[in-house]
Amino acid sequence: MAGASQRGKWLGEHLGLPESGSGSLGRMGRRIGALWIDWLLALAISVGFFNNKPLITLAIFALENLILISTVGFTIGHRLFGMRVVRLDATPMVGLWRGFLRTLLLCLVIPAVVWDSDGRGLHDRLAGTVLIRI
Repeated sequence: MAGASQRGKWLGEHLGLPESGSGSLGRMGRRIGALWIDWLLALAISVGFFNNKPLITLAIFALENLILISTVGFTIGHRLFGMRVVRLDATPMVGLWRGFLRTLLLCLVIPAVVWDSDGRGLHDRLAGTVLIRI
């Protein structure tokens, strides 16, 4: 992550996000908690219906992300942790294309753990989205 001199006073300031509260950048603890919830739900479905096949678990996780992010802007985990994914251009819905790109990059893992100076993962940066608190 870049030093404080290369970014704003807080993460998300350059994106026009407030420092804290509703609309601020979703912090790491919330992101990890939401990711665990979503993965455990996909794992439970995989164990219950598909004999716990790893690629099926990943496919279920990806499908949940694609459908929910593209349409309502949050996964079950995001909702439980008080976050949502929004487009930076203020368009109300993330949409299928951005949802697909974000989900694909998230499932590749590396883009999701490479952050820019505003604390966004590469998957969000390339999709033109940001994960905020609601």
